[in-house]
Amino acid sequence: MAIQIRDATLRDLPRILEIERLSFPAPWSLASFQRELTLPFSRVIVAVSEEATGKIAREGPILGFLCRWLIADECHVLNVAVHPESRRLGIGALLINASIGEAKAERAQVVTLEVRRSNLAARQLYRKFEFEERRLRKHYYGPGEDAIIMELRFD
Repeated sequence: MAIQIRDATLRDLPRILEIERLSFPAPWSLASFQRELTLPFSRVIVAVSEEATGKIAREGPILGFLCRWLIADECHVLNVAVHPESRRLGIGALLINASIGEAKAERAQVVTLEVRRSNLAARQLYRKFEFEERRLRKHYYGPGEDAIIMELRFD
């Protein structure tokens, strides 16, 4: 299965919201995603499957998404999620890699993100990209749900 990364559009929001709701106990609202699509420093990208029918390739469903801010010399990943049926296929890695590539191209010095302390799979994924765990934010996700701030610095 071929995967394409592209910018999200308003038309993609129902599927993005579905993935968001399946992925997080306190999901973002439709208004939050609509706002992100209008901010000049924000970008939402989606991973879509390409299904080949004979010689014609058509876009399949959205499998995951990532929302990031690029401000000054910092790229901050706000939100990344993959549909539960498409996890462990490398889609999250493709989304992270796309954002890292963009950050480098735009001459950012660092990529940052918060991750739930309990989300060991995500922390392991970020470490593969050489993110380092820097600080702890107590109760960031609510009582008893700490966040780890991770950073990837470029030389």
